[in-house]
Amino acid sequence: MPNTPPIDATRVAQLAKAYLEADYRWELDGDWHDVRVGLLAPGVEMAHPDAGSFGLVSAWNPWSIERSESDNRAADHQLHDLLIASGKPFRAAFASAPNRSWREPSWMAMGLGLDDFDAMAQRFGQLGTLWWLAGEHVRLRVYAPRPAGFDHTAPVDWVP
Repeated sequence: MPNTPPIDATRVAQLAKAYLEADYRWELDGDWHDVRVGLLAPGVEMAHPDAGSFGLVSAWNPWSIERSESDNRAADHQLHDLLIASGKPFRAAFASAPNRSWREPSWMAMGLGLDDFDAMAQRFGQLGTLWWLAGEHVRLRVYAPRPAGFDHTAPVDWVP
């Protein structure tokens, strides 16, 4: 796992808010389907009824620090290989700012246990991911302590 750079609580709070507001989509048969933090995600669950759990993860821009496209693509290939090796189903996905000023390729993984999913996200230095159990609301997972004053009712799991 790459070394974690220092990220202050103010930046973590700003990024977590941006992640909560972001658009998330996953692909099935050439069509792109929405996933929203805090809502149910029946589409992906109906497409993969035996999965039990769902997560959206990326290898791009660890800790939300921009890096070169070639570095991002190399890491994405490693993540793709790791997903193949898991034997679990996965689909292309992406996260983006609502105004599309930022877009990040990702993968929607189905059926991974939470420990395995967290290990994968942390291996690629991700500050935020999405993860939920079938029939439950989509939750944002942030791999940092909750900043003081951050809305404790937001659908966020803080994983220090």
